[in-house]
Amino acid sequence: MGKRKAPSGEDNPNRDFCDFLTELADYEKNVSRNVHKYNAYRKAASVLASHPTRITSGREAKKLSGIGEKISKKIDEFLETGKLQKLENIHGDAKNTAINLLTRISGVGPAKAQALVSEGITTLEELHKHKDKLNHHQMIGLKYFEDFEMRIPREEISQIETRLQKHLQQLDPQIRLTICGSYRRGREESGDIDALVSHPNYTSGRSKKPDILKNVVASLKSCGLITETISLGDTKFMGACRLDGDSVTRRLDIRLTPFDQYYCAVLYFTGSDMFNKEMRAHALEMGFTLNEYSLRPVGSTGVPGEPVEIHSEREIFECIGYPYKSPEERSM
Repeated sequence: MGKRKAPSGEDNPNRDFCDFLTELADYEKNVSRNVHKYNAYRKAASVLASHPTRITSGREAKKLSGIGEKISKKIDEFLETGKLQKLENIHGDAKNTAINLLTRISGVGPAKAQALVSEGITTLEELHKHKDKLNHHQMIGLKYFEDFEMRIPREEISQIETRLQKHLQQLDPQIRLTICGSYRRGREESGDIDALVSHPNYTSGRSKKPDILKNVVASLKSCGLITETISLGDTKFMGACRLDGDSVTRRLDIRLTPFDQYYCAVLYFTGSDMFNKEMRAHALEMGFTLNEYSLRPVGSTGVPGEPVEIHSEREIFECIGYPYKSPEERSM
């Protein structure tokens, strides 16, 4: 739910390819503002990250879905020379380098980064001297830049999860919590922590939003787990947490979802993006629309009907006739 990280990890035999593809994607998003190329590079990086063996040629890579002629040539160039000329040119442009750096700050998007660079602010040191140009989110992003850049080991998220569960059970035993994203998919490290919470008293048919999330955040602040609040609404919290005074500060997002939409939300926020797209496409073929809120049958008129009542994540797979895949099998 925070800034998207490279779909890579220590156990990825194609990590170097994923790294340069992600860097190219960031350039297209932040500098060129080319969404099509950004998505193409992200998809290729995701495909390679989930491939079990080392790719040895562009020709071999091209056989994988999502990798075309241009990207396969870049893989060959990298294998032959150990670098990419396009990236060398990007690195040689001071403006491009500055924009890419500033967009790594949580809360700073491409437009803001370009505006700062146009004012001559090109480094973190310079930005620290002009904090008046930043909003609350960006101030926190700058303050914890080094911490937020660090990957979070799985063991640390597990410890945070244990503390979250403990305090939420003390607050209200009926509160349900799931940490989603790459952590739920079994990855050894993650970029941030994405948590979903729900409660039987909160359903989609209820017009007035309950104070569940605000009570949750207040409880986690009082125990010292939540250390910073970026924003807090009825259904979404953005902020930071840490295990103790000696720990690294980590980005934490908590989203409150209606109880009757909980399993669709868990499925969606677990990901991966490519897995979600494939499953949604299959659902359409089977006469359903699937998103983070619900699973609905599509009638002959093309208008979705009433949501299917879902009691488990596995039940969503069964309803659309899609072979069940555990979260660990969804990093595609």
